Amino acid sequence: MYPPSFIRTLILSVSFASNAFGQSDISDPTKRAEFALSALQIFYNAGTGLWSTTGWWNSANILNIVANLAKVDDSPQLQSLASRIFANTLVQAPPQNPQPGVEGNHNKQRVNSNDVFVMFNSTGVGSGYTKIMDNEDELVTTGERAKTAAANVNDWLDGFYDDDLWWALGWIAAYDVTQDKEYLTLAESIFAAVATTWGTNCGKGGIYWSWQKDYVNAIANELFLSTAAHLANRANDKASYVAWAKKEIDWFTTSGMINQRFTINDGLTSDCKNNNMTTWSYNQGVILGGLVELNRASPEDSYLTLAAKIAKAAIAELSDDSGILHDKCGPYCGADGSQFKGIFVRNLQLLHDVAPDDAYVEFIQTNANSVWTNNRDDGNMLSLDWAGPFINPANASTHSSAMEALIAAITVE
Repeated sequence: MYPPSFIRTLILSVSFASNAFGQSDISDPTKRAEFALSALQIFYNAGTGLWSTTGWWNSANILNIVANLAKVDDSPQLQSLASRIFANTLVQAPPQNPQPGVEGNHNKQRVNSNDVFVMFNSTGVGSGYTKIMDNEDELVTTGERAKTAAANVNDWLDGFYDDDLWWALGWIAAYDVTQDKEYLTLAESIFAAVATTWGTNCGKGGIYWSWQKDYVNAIANELFLSTAAHLANRANDKASYVAWAKKEIDWFTTSGMINQRFTINDGLTSDCKNNNMTTWSYNQGVILGGLVELNRASPEDSYLTLAAKIAKAAIAELSDDSGILHDKCGPYCGADGSQFKGIFVRNLQLLHDVAPDDAYVEFIQTNANSVWTNNRDDGNMLSLDWAGPFINPANASTHSSAMEALIAAITVE
């Protein structure tokens, strides 16, 4: 067994950006993003395969962020680092799942590596549940056990379908960079497991937020759309994934979650009406990527038209007078809300790639420049408020989210 210090050295040994402390005049978008990745890796715990200071689903999302930078920055050192991160996380992360295979273990939570379970006390829809992971420094005991854990789809499922699908999208992104079929197969397996839950009390369509089947919300269904559409453009069974994506978007657009302003509220009431809860930025974003991928797989003008309406409505509703993106939870959003803004910008970039719009360019560049100039400390850490000032301390969630604006800016130079 390799000691944690050896693994950490292996993961962090690649340096692709020289010291930039205090250098606010760096204008090259790629260099900015590279400095941000160097800072992000301070949070990476090679022993757990996750980014410390944030949660299970956030680390899945950060996989996507690392992959997106690797897609637009062909530095050999960065490509090597990204591949190492993917491979390490595949092996080390499964034991950190807070509720592995909870659907088959009823109301229980695993408390140790010997699969001892205790009753899990959910905190409910209103407050969510604890996603923050302990900063553990343990390695899987044997290589064979690690491979088995990574191959077992139940080890990536925690009973919250949005979490499951964040991991699916993260592994799809890893596949895009490496072309390693193991990542794509894992993503397909995760999607297949979630697809078995299809059908809610709201028109017998869509998926619930969790295994408890007590809430139908936007993010889980948008992620279902996006994952199906991404797989349609990569996996062998294209027709099946296109059918799933179309089934989801047809249900979603009639569900009532898209309001009259073309922004998307958090979810539905128990009687299947729009609950008028917060229009979180990530709910305006994930659907954009899903529609872009679905249009790529099965072109239809209405997909990009809808995406543009949602994108522009979100920019208008969630930006301040200076054009900087905010969520309504600021200045303190917790580990979940602090992740949301970057997800919107990432998916807006995907929309711009296929349907260019000067409004998107201006928005991305304005936010990226503000992040770098107003929301960065001397160690290149990025905090919550993209308009500034820097709110101490930054963490892996605030930093990786803001980093997404820097990556998007590379593509719209």
